[in-house]
Amino acid sequence: MQIHTVPVSDGIETNAYFYIDETSKHGFLIDPAAEPQKLLKLIKDNNWIIEKMLITHGHFDHIGAVETLHKQLGIPYYIHENGKDYLSNPALNLSSYFGDSIALNQAEFLKENDIMTLEENPQTKLKVIHTPGHTQDSVLFYDEQNDLAFVGDTIFKASIGRTDFPGGNTQQLKNSIESKIFSLPDNTVLYSGHSDSTTVATEKKNFKFFF
Repeated sequence: MQIHTVPVSDGIETNAYFYIDETSKHGFLIDPAAEPQKLLKLIKDNNWIIEKMLITHGHFDHIGAVETLHKQLGIPYYIHENGKDYLSNPALNLSSYFGDSIALNQAEFLKENDIMTLEENPQTKLKVIHTPGHTQDSVLFYDEQNDLAFVGDTIFKASIGRTDFPGGNTQQLKNSIESKIFSLPDNTVLYSGHSDSTTVATEKKNFKFFF
């Protein structure tokens, strides 16, 4: 499996991630945040087959390209069950604050401990771990076999997610990081929405500066 990090922007630069089985060229797209034509070109140029779009949380800067990719390629998209309101409410997903009105209504919903399996390579599995705090629908997608996790905006390299948006909760975020992220092996690589990658061990050392 290979990770291809693609910075995209619609006012806020966000990391979209292609997680691709290089043998079959099948894979996942995590957080198709913006610039759908850029993402579509990469898919076409590399002959990738994206089986699923996985959304770490329902803020506009993580879902902006979802509708176009869903319509043009028929790719289903998945979000935690608490994300229904975020997807459907432009005020809650913050798009209305940036002069847009994103509302999505064809998502499939996930629960804690669901397993997302790559159909073409069933050994590739991403476990859904619910990490509320930044939003109520925040999750990470954890690949135990390859020691990595896509963590959205729950934690960053030397930083943590904001909690001052609707649905944010500082104590929940602290609990999610301590009980969910820091319970992963220290060598787990964390791929976030808005920073370079880091590791669990590194962020354990940084954590005391934030609370």
